[in-house]
Amino acid sequence: MNWWIWGGALALYGLFRLWYDNWHGPLTAAEIDAFFAEVHGKYGGGNDPAVLRAFLEADDGKEFVMLNLVKIEQGMVVDPQSGKELAGREAMRRYSDPFVRALMARGGHPGMVGRKVGPYVDAWGVDGDPGWSIFGLMRYRSRRDLIRLAGDPRFAEIHPYKLLGIPVTFSFPTQRELSVYLGPRAWVGLVLALAAALLQLASG
Repeated sequence: MNWWIWGGALALYGLFRLWYDNWHGPLTAAEIDAFFAEVHGKYGGGNDPAVLRAFLEADDGKEFVMLNLVKIEQGMVVDPQSGKELAGREAMRRYSDPFVRALMARGGHPGMVGRKVGPYVDAWGVDGDPGWSIFGLMRYRSRRDLIRLAGDPRFAEIHPYKLLGIPVTFSFPTQRELSVYLGPRAWVGLVLALAAALLQLASG
């Protein structure tokens, strides 16, 4: 057996876990205070800062998944930079594409994204369907990564595109209790093990 093959695969998996997992524990009170001092007044949308603060103060250091319901603007909007007309979907992508890239750089990623194909079929005690377009499940490595993304000055610059392209949205954090899907911790390990086994056979 070529141990360097399996040792290399194990080392790669270790590097993956160093990037993918949160190794810094829960947020501290100082980090939370610094975040709110930094982003105060930067973003619109009517969110209550107290709700986000309560979520951050309850940090358990674990990953979470943000459930996003999104209504995409179907008409045209005015580009705040050029003054020209721009499709609402394009405005959304000018915010969402850089955001997803930055999220993935911090160990997060889309878990599932889908389009709406029908009206509410089971609902009570809630407002009527505003015309949702898509839903997304976005995995965050930690709540620390959430505030670092929110505090990134790049997103303050492109935040107007989010408001133009997404007139209605609804998001809340969740943690998985049951899933039949393999997460990256499992399938990355399986892929590396398969690659190592194939290299072992080829070198034998």
